[in-house]
Amino acid sequence: MLGCVTRLRRLVRLLPLQTSLLLLFLFCTVSVFISAYFLYGVKRELEPSGGGVSGAEGASADSDDPRATPSRLLPLRGVSGGPGVEPGGARTDPVVLVFVESQYSQLGQEIVAILESGRFKYRTEISPGKGDMPTLTDKDRGRFTLVIYENILKYVNLDAWNRELLDKYCVEYGVGIIGFFKANENSLLSAQLKGFPLFLHSNLGLKDCTVNPKSPLLFITRSGQPLPGPLPGDDWTVFQSNHSTYEPVLLAKTQSAESIASMGQNAALLPSVVQDLGLHDGIQRVLFGNNLVFWLHKLVFVDAVAFLTGKRLSLSLERYILVDVDDIFVGKEGTRMKVPDVKALLETQRELRTHVPNFTFNLGFSGKFFHAGSDEEDLGDDLLLSFVKEFWWFPHMWSHMQPHLFHNQSVLAEQMLLNKKFAMEHGIPTNMGYAVAPHHSGVYPVHIQLYDAWKKVWGIKVTSTEEYPHLKPARFRRGFIHSGISVLPRQTCGLFTHTIFYKDYPGSPNELDKLINGGELFQTVLLNPISIFMTHLSNYGNDRLGLYTFKSLVMFLQTWTNLKMQTLPPVQLAHKYFSLFPSERDPLWQDPCEDKRHKDIWSKEKTCDRFPKLLVIGPQKTGTTALYLFLGMHPDLTSNYPSKETFEEIQFFNGHNYHRGIDWYMEYFPLPSNTSSDYYFEKSANYFDSEVAAQRAAALLPKAKIITILINPADRAYSWYQHQRAHDDPVALKYSFHDVITAGHNAPVRLRVLQNRCLVPGWYAIHLDRWLNFYHSSQLLVLDGQMLKTEPAAIMDKIQKYLSLVNVINYHKILAFDPKKGFWCQLLEGGKTKCLGKSKGRRYPDMDPESQTFLREYYRDHNIELSKLLYKMGQPLPSWLREELVHTR
Repeated sequence: MLGCVTRLRRLVRLLPLQTSLLLLFLFCTVSVFISAYFLYGVKRELEPSGGGVSGAEGASADSDDPRATPSRLLPLRGVSGGPGVEPGGARTDPVVLVFVESQYSQLGQEIVAILESGRFKYRTEISPGKGDMPTLTDKDRGRFTLVIYENILKYVNLDAWNRELLDKYCVEYGVGIIGFFKANENSLLSAQLKGFPLFLHSNLGLKDCTVNPKSPLLFITRSGQPLPGPLPGDDWTVFQSNHSTYEPVLLAKTQSAESIASMGQNAALLPSVVQDLGLHDGIQRVLFGNNLVFWLHKLVFVDAVAFLTGKRLSLSLERYILVDVDDIFVGKEGTRMKVPDVKALLETQRELRTHVPNFTFNLGFSGKFFHAGSDEEDLGDDLLLSFVKEFWWFPHMWSHMQPHLFHNQSVLAEQMLLNKKFAMEHGIPTNMGYAVAPHHSGVYPVHIQLYDAWKKVWGIKVTSTEEYPHLKPARFRRGFIHSGISVLPRQTCGLFTHTIFYKDYPGSPNELDKLINGGELFQTVLLNPISIFMTHLSNYGNDRLGLYTFKSLVMFLQTWTNLKMQTLPPVQLAHKYFSLFPSERDPLWQDPCEDKRHKDIWSKEKTCDRFPKLLVIGPQKTGTTALYLFLGMHPDLTSNYPSKETFEEIQFFNGHNYHRGIDWYMEYFPLPSNTSSDYYFEKSANYFDSEVAAQRAAALLPKAKIITILINPADRAYSWYQHQRAHDDPVALKYSFHDVITAGHNAPVRLRVLQNRCLVPGWYAIHLDRWLNFYHSSQLLVLDGQMLKTEPAAIMDKIQKYLSLVNVINYHKILAFDPKKGFWCQLLEGGKTKCLGKSKGRRYPDMDPESQTFLREYYRDHNIELSKLLYKMGQPLPSWLREELVHTR
């Protein structure tokens, strides 16, 4: 080989200069041809035919031919199978990273609102001009599946380091970008987007918007006829490019006759939303030439999110719509249905069924008010009952009363029986399994007497309310199941009992049309797979606004979306809802007094003053029972009543008791006195390491104080093992402590369960951090368990100060050390002591050295993280933790 190289060198030296230059020229020529082949020939295979978004070239005034053709897209590398395929091995978490201009920017809030409505996870960040980009990866996994910029210029003008970092992430993980450009008075009328073959023409007034039928990202959005008329505002931006990576999604005309000079005279349709197919730099993007005020932008935005995430963040095309008509037979004279109104109701139902399979109006009745109108309205009542089999029916209360005002279940049941008797006399079905309470009273907050009476009289399985967890914002309304009854979220539609005449609609009739045609009502259906709409009898008499609203809504949805609408009876609808959202089956009880509407429909016999203001959360085997005794000695503090099952602990927030409801929980606390010093508390030591207790407690008791006691986690683990042995746990009796804590993954299940209960509660930093996700650090006090054991009076002084109690007690005078027991007890008159029972303060053999060594290493990192967390909270380190940290050095 070396000899060949030597001979080649000699040959080159012998060649004349002219020959060498000729060979060099031939080599360069061949290189140019090869490069041209790969740059142009191969690239043409990747590019679409037709040229993408063009300016002067190829522009057509015909709105049916917006010049775009389907394109071969770069595959989304982060999603196996490409766009439209549910990923089996996605490399990114289904979280959207949203860069906003500020915490309160309007567009940023609108973006977040749509993501929240779709139940999509997101994280917002203030757009960095210069500064660090949030961490994008976790080991070899991407943390975000989509990036959204409220202001695309913040992305374009990123410093080189962060721009390269973000672009590499997007290419590597197949992550797309959505960006918005909102022009202002300082925007250049025409400018090139920095670093892109794309020109922006700004501050334009546009009209006659149309959807490109060949846009690859369309899913819910349907293309069709142009939307005539001006688009809102005169600050629109349109895009221009000769690069085939850009294709239009929405196009429009300028309002003025003048065209943009650089785009030529034939550019009648100008792209206001463009899709970057990723052919330029490997990153797919969707760019909007305005904000989300225009309703069609919201629709396309939903599709853009779905497309760029490979349908990972996408709603299906199925929509279930149920229209409830409340207050049948109820209403003042002049507001009820007459014979022509009833006929129109039936005719509209038949008409809607051609577009919405199985569409049926669901009529809620209060029989007491039958024939309570004028003669014409009474005839309407009769005709409605003659069509009884044409509709679905559900009961209100007999006299339209609010159930939460009645505290006796038997009284509620008597009222329901009157309504049921009326139904049976008039052939109204009584087996639909659905009911709605007037004003949603008693549904949420839960009035258990209503639930019990409903089940007893009507066999109710489903109800609905707009109040869970709160009326507003509507996008957060959810469902839950309680006491065997499914509670579905109910939506308003802009129609109320007083909206009777079209010309008198609040704000003007145009406001109702805006709700329907792309407004809140349209968006409700767009963003909710299941919508139960509340209307009233009065909306179907006179101008029949109910019929007008839903006929118009269905036609608008069919014109602009590919949604497949249908209707299901309430019980089937509940099954569908909780199959879509199984995590909502369990309710999250809120404090009724934190919401005025909830307080107004909550029983006056109930009071939030009955909730505890202090929770002692554990963990187990750290001295919580002793603290419970000491707290109960204070005249301002009142503990819960004992439980037959769990003794001094209620164990409400962490287990099955939670599903019994807040009425059950309140029964464990006495009715408050008139003194302002009432301070209820409860202690449940397994709250500390529960995965659900912190969120549940914070929802019901957002202002509560939290106390936790921490001892050396190794000692806690050993104490729990000995506790189980004392209670004759067969696993603890069979295995040594060292066997338990060192058991492998293949160990018997029951052994692994005991191991977890020994070790996992000692992950103090992890569990504390979970509580700090829901409570401010100032609401949480961490006590040194070792100090509680040796100097309880000093700990109680600290607690009294922390709780800001009115009366301060000197615990040095009411606590005494009992040498026989080996711990501190309550000091009674005559020098006697009252101590905890025999199960407390047990003496057992010292832990073996091997287990001590194992646990010191096992908890080393946990203890280090705990020290960092306590430092961040501004709380002192317990003495045992300081000692452990010394051993880690």
